[in-house]
Amino acid sequence: MNRYETVFILTPVLSEEQAKEAVKVYEDFITKNGGAIKHNEFWGLRKMAYQIQKKSTGFYNLVEFECDGSLIQKLEVEFKRDERIMRFLTVKMDKDHIAFAEKTRKAAKNAKPSDEKAEA
Repeated sequence: MNRYETVFILTPVLSEEQAKEAVKVYEDFITKNGGAIKHNEFWGLRKMAYQIQKKSTGFYNLVEFECDGSLIQKLEVEFKRDERIMRFLTVKMDKDHIAFAEKTRKAAKNAKPSDEKAEA
């Protein structure tokens, strides 16, 4: 099994709860088709560099998962069929990419508790 990372942008017309429900649908799709979710980040509503479908913001989400390569095509077809998805990008992660992602997450996790202490 290979590891992949998908970033997709949901339309800003949705509420935050609806956006999270849409993300859950795709996580379930991956797991039902033999994949395993390794990491998920909901980045929230963000301004985009350029307009897509006459919208300048969107709900960003990152999902890191392991699966067979055949699942990627099925997942991307589902993204294309869903009118809530404005853009998506799936990337196959190599060993260096995986190590960098885990290192970055670990550094961010360790930085948060000290930031909270500084604010108090």
